Amino acid sequence: MAHWLLKSEPSSWSWDQQAKAGAKGTFWNGVRNHSAKLNLMAMKKGDKGFFYHSNEDKAVVGIVEIIKTYYPDHTDESGKFGMVDLKAVKALKKPVTLAEIKAEPRLKDMVLVNNSRLSVQPVSDEEWRVVLEMAGEKG
Repeated sequence: MAHWLLKSEPSSWSWDQQAKAGAKGTFWNGVRNHSAKLNLMAMKKGDKGFFYHSNEDKAVVGIVEIIKTYYPDHTDESGKFGMVDLKAVKALKKPVTLAEIKAEPRLKDMVLVNNSRLSVQPVSDEEWRVVLEMAGEKG
């Protein structure tokens, strides 16, 4: 199973909104970057991801699960981009901020640290464990 990080501005789509969608989940649309698109295309049903609040909070706040793999994004007029469906799994006990992630030497190679603008990014197994540890969660 692969791990991911998906970014959303809380003023556009927040963790609370994602959690309220329940088990049926929601689509994750609006990605218009080719690197992020390739990451969406690589996702498999059952993969887990960190839900990251960008801009206002700049923190990993929850865990989501991919429930439907890549398919066309109905909001993309060009027809070049797609989306996946995901559901909330759980809120983290303690959000992990970007500042905390950058300060953690074990996360120095994390995409979030080195390419913070990418909206959908892979997370290695070790990075996943470290962020969960920082959040007070069990891996």
